[in-house]
Amino acid sequence: MILNPFFNRDSSADPTANSRFTGWSLQDRDPDYIRSLMPFLGWFYDHYFQVETTGWENLPPQNKMLLVGSHNGGLAAPDMFMGLYAWCRRFGTQRLLYGLMHPKVWQVAPEVAASAVRCGALIAHPRMGMAALREDAPVLVYPGGGEDVFRPHALRNQIHLAGRKGFIKLALREKAPIVPVISSGAHDTLIVLADIYDWVKQLHNLGMPWLLDLDPEVFPIYLGLPWGLGIGPLPNFPLPAKIKIHICPAIEFERDGREAANDREYVDVCYQRVKTAMQQELDDLVM
Repeated sequence: MILNPFFNRDSSADPTANSRFTGWSLQDRDPDYIRSLMPFLGWFYDHYFQVETTGWENLPPQNKMLLVGSHNGGLAAPDMFMGLYAWCRRFGTQRLLYGLMHPKVWQVAPEVAASAVRCGALIAHPRMGMAALREDAPVLVYPGGGEDVFRPHALRNQIHLAGRKGFIKLALREKAPIVPVISSGAHDTLIVLADIYDWVKQLHNLGMPWLLDLDPEVFPIYLGLPWGLGIGPLPNFPLPAKIKIHICPAIEFERDGREAANDREYVDVCYQRVKTAMQQELDDLVM
């Protein structure tokens, strides 16, 4: 493996330092553990969400690819979990798939983070994405993060990548095709009414006491389980809703490599190309 070690880091500042499953190793993915979860996830896939996954023919022949998704439905993100299940059901749990996960998960939910690592999660750091791609493994990223997964219900059919372009730089640097993955329906599992982050941030900046960390930059008001009317980025149990997932045609760029990844204007052009393609595919999916 490429990591051994991959790079030096300050363990005192590392949220994973006291956990066995840190997300810094490609070797923690456990196909047997994933296999043990398949019946449970399968019931939700077939019955609770009645998922339809299409576009498998759009996957490039090589394993090395960057899957770029837009997810919905709060922290439960059912379209993400159902998409991972669909991958394993089609290809088996032995076929590699890694996903980049926010370091915050290790701080607020270490047991969840440990389970996710065994399913292929890696800490969201460019070098981890590079390491996985250099092993010719597919890597899944959701650039929009919390702002995407908690976007208001009125924006459910709009692709929101939050202007984050690190995934473009990663794909260019590692010469990996980008394969967009879109979905519809999961936003109905949690009805986000509004995002009041800017208002809450103003109160926070005025010195008012606050118990919740404002990272990620989202503070939703929503209807859903188990809270009824909920406020803040809290865990939720998804309402039943039919979910459609579509794997879009791969996108390859005319230029790649380190020089292309360092060209800001070119990165911007590539970002817009990916976002536009994803929006067009989503428009077709929800028609």
